[in-house]
Amino acid sequence: MTVTEKDFILASSSPQRRKLLEQIGYRPKKIQPADIDESIHKYEKPAAYVKRMALEKARKVAGLCPGENILASDTVVVVNTKILQKAQNDEEQVRVMKLLSGKAHRVLSAVCLISRDGRESLKLSTTRILMKKLSEEEIRNYVAGREWVGCSGYKIEGELAAYVRKIIGSYSGVVGLPLYETKNMLNGAGVK
Repeated sequence: MTVTEKDFILASSSPQRRKLLEQIGYRPKKIQPADIDESIHKYEKPAAYVKRMALEKARKVAGLCPGENILASDTVVVVNTKILQKAQNDEEQVRVMKLLSGKAHRVLSAVCLISRDGRESLKLSTTRILMKKLSEEEIRNYVAGREWVGCSGYKIEGELAAYVRKIIGSYSGVVGLPLYETKNMLNGAGVK
C-alpha cells in the first residue's frame, strides 16, 4: 500500500499510532503531541476518562493549530472497573501481569477528530481480551523483556501476543488507534 501525506495533524507522539495510520495508507502532515494533565477525576468511569482524554488532546492541539483537522486518541487497559496505570518499575509490572493472568479484561480506545471547521467527532472502541493463565516464569520473562515500558499494561503487538487466548473487538484499538473508526471519521471530514 502506498502511504501518502494526508490533511490532518496527529495529536500524539506514539510510534504505534503512526504505524497504524501508515498501515491504511495515511501519514499525518504534522505530529503535534498534546501536553495535557492525564489525571483521572474522582469517581470517573474508564469510558468517560478515555473519551475525555482524547477530546482534551484534540482540543489542546486545535488551539495550537487553528483551522486544521486534528486527530487524537487515548487507550487504557481496564480490569473490572480499574484503569491500569503505567508501571514505574519491574515490581509494579509483575503485579499488573498477575492481575491480568488467566482473566478477561477490556481495552478502551477513544478517537477524536476536530475538523478544520471546528466540528468534534468522538468514538469509543471497546475490546475484550482473554489472557491465558501465566506461569511465574512467563511473568518473569515478560517483565525482564521490558517491552511493557511506557504503556499501560502491555504491548499486544509484542511477546504478549503469545499469551492472548482471544480478542473480541478491535486489534488496532488495543495497539492504540481503532482504525475502522479513525478512517471513517477522517473520510467524513474530507480526508481521503
